[in-house]
Parts: sequence; C-alpha cells; structure tokens
Amino acid sequence: MQITAADVMKLRKMTSAGMMDCKKALMEAEGDFNKAMDIIREKGKLVAAKRADRETSEGAVKARINGNKGILVCLGCETDFVSRNEAFQALAEAIADVAIANCPADLEALKACKMADGLTVAEAVEEQTGKTGEKHVLAYYALVEAPFVKEYIHKVNGKLGALVGFNKVVPEDVAKGMAMQVASMNPVAVSAAECPQEVIDNELKVATEKTKEELVKKAVDAALSKAGINPAHVDSEAHIESNTAKGWLTPEQADKAREIIKTVGEEKAANLPAQMVDNIAKGRLNKFFKESTLEEQEYTMSDDKKSCKQVLAEADKEAKVVCFKRFSLND
Repeated sequence: MQITAADVMKLRKMTSAGMMDCKKALMEAEGDFNKAMDIIREKGKLVAAKRADRETSEGAVKARINGNKGILVCLGCETDFVSRNEAFQALAEAIADVAIANCPADLEALKACKMADGLTVAEAVEEQTGKTGEKHVLAYYALVEAPFVKEYIHKVNGKLGALVGFNKVVPEDVAKGMAMQVASMNPVAVSAAECPQEVIDNELKVATEKTKEELVKKAVDAALSKAGINPAHVDSEAHIESNTAKGWLTPEQADKAREIIKTVGEEKAANLPAQMVDNIAKGRLNKFFKESTLEEQEYTMSDDKKSCKQVLAEADKEAKVVCFKRFSLND
C-alpha cells in the first residue's frame, strides 16, 4: 500500500522517531499505526541490545521533592549531543515526575512504574533508544525521606545532583548550601559515627601501611645520608642504574646504597614502635573524617573556615542533617 508523507508525519508526532524509521515501520505494518508503533518500540530493544556494552557517561540528573520525600534520578546516554536533545530532557523530566508520584523502593521498582502513555519507565527508555539509535539507561535512582528535604542540581551541565534530608525545617540558604556542599565535596557519610565500618577499616589499613613505609624510608634516608649518598639518587633501582651511568654515583656507592636500603629497611620494618604507628595512623584517620564527612568538612559556601556542623548549629541549634544522596555522571 502507499504510505503518504502525512502518514509518516502522523507517526512521527506519535513516537518522535525519525522520518525514515516511521516510513519503514508503516510499510512493514501495512499502514497500521498501532503495529507501526510496536515495530518502533521493538527497534528500540534491538538497538539497546546491540549497544549494551557502550559507555553512558552523558545524560541528565533530575530531582523532585513532595513534602517529606525527595527523589534523585539520572537518565544516561552516550553523547552530550543527545543529552541536550529536547525529547531526551523531556523523558528525564517525565521519569522524575513518575518517581516522585510513586516513590518506588529502588531502581528496579521505578523501571516497572507506568508512564502517562501506559508504557513502563523501562519501555519508555527503550523506545527513546530506538528513536536516537544511541544507548539510553536509567543510571540512578534514590529516595530520601526526612522532615525537611532540599535538592540541588548543577545548572551548568545538569549531570550532578544531591538531596539532603534534615531533622527539621532550616533556613533556605543554609539548606541549599548543604545540598551544594554534598554535590561538590562528595562526603562519604554525615558524620564519623555514621561512616560505614568497611570504609573506616580500609582507611585505617591504608594509613597504617603508609605510616610504616614512611618510618622505614626515614630510617633508610638517614643511613644513606650518613654514608654520603643522596637519597634522591637511589630511591629506585632504575634511578640507581641511571645515576651510575651519568656518573652521579660510583659503582661502589650504588652497591653500598643497595645494601643500606635492604639491611636498614628490613631491620627498621621489624622493629617499628607499634604505639607510634597506631597513633600516627589514627591521626590520619581523623584527618580523613575531617575531609570526608559532611559535619566535619569545611563549609565551602563561605570564607570563615567553619565546619558544616558549626554553620548548621548557628542557623538552628537543634537542626541536623540526617541523610543525603548524591549522583554525578562525571565520577
């Protein structure tokens, strides 16, 4: 049968698919618009399957708040060109609307929620994949519940967002500032007390090993200097060989350096003062808490060097951050 330009335009308005895709779908469906729409949707599944291994480092992060609930969602794609497309942005907004209306428990539950046109969120994402020929993915979803919730979306690129939950209503400027703090500084937890134990254990392990390495190096460098050898010239085997070839070290000095590095290093490593190592490592862990937990971080929205905890207390002595969520396509 003959497919007219008007038919193609009608299907295009119904699906937002490309002109050629619409024409091919109508021809395959013999003019049946419902079948043609199904064909376009199936094409989206096919494209998604073919491009399953593609990176989706672009996209749009959206947030919504309704009363004491807030959602953060990200629709991802492959290129910045597609992410700035009006239809892509409209889909991301629609998914955010569905998310706040239903407040599903997790990402999979959100995918099963129904859109206004009757499609599930997952089906709508697949359909958009078919329209653009580029992989789309529902990359992130989070739900926050608290007496007061504030959102922040980075307006420059729309690829970074945060939600912060408070135990009570706080001044707008402080609430927004805390949400911006979470977005920009990416804390691991609200406070040291709420930091996941596995994170604490890993940081303490790293701090302990780094402390041991530094104490051993300090002893070796002292022994090298005492022997008249510049520690910087022998800090690796490659440097020893290179500096010997340049004449900066004699072969005898090179051999002496190797001997010192081995013997002094082994002796120091076997006799490190455990209490000193423990104290230094704990100091490093406390520094980690100061830099990486929200309450202890320096508040970046002002120049007075106060911590976020201090800033919040000055606004309201009873106010506290109880939870937060953050997502960035750039991480």
